[in-house]
Amino acid sequence: MTNQSTTPAKPTHRLFLVTGKGKSANWTPIGAAWPNRDGEGFSLQYDALPLTGRIVMRAITERSEGGQQ
Repeated sequence: MTNQSTTPAKPTHRLFLVTGKGKSANWTPIGAAWPNRDGEGFSLQYDALPLTGRIVMRAITERSEGGQQ
C-alpha cells in the first residue's frame, strides 16, 4: 500500500494574468496547475507567459469557471 495519491486528470487551479487594481482589475486566464503527486507544490502549464502584470493562481470553483472572480 502506498501513501501517494494519483494526479488528477483535470487541473485543480487556474493561472491568471491580473492587470489593474480593485474592481477595475482585468483577469485573463493564462494556464493551469495540478498538485504534485507527493503533495509538495504544483506543476504549472502556461498557455501564455506575460512580461508584465501579476500572475495569480486560484482554485477552480463553479464561480471561477463561470468567468467571474
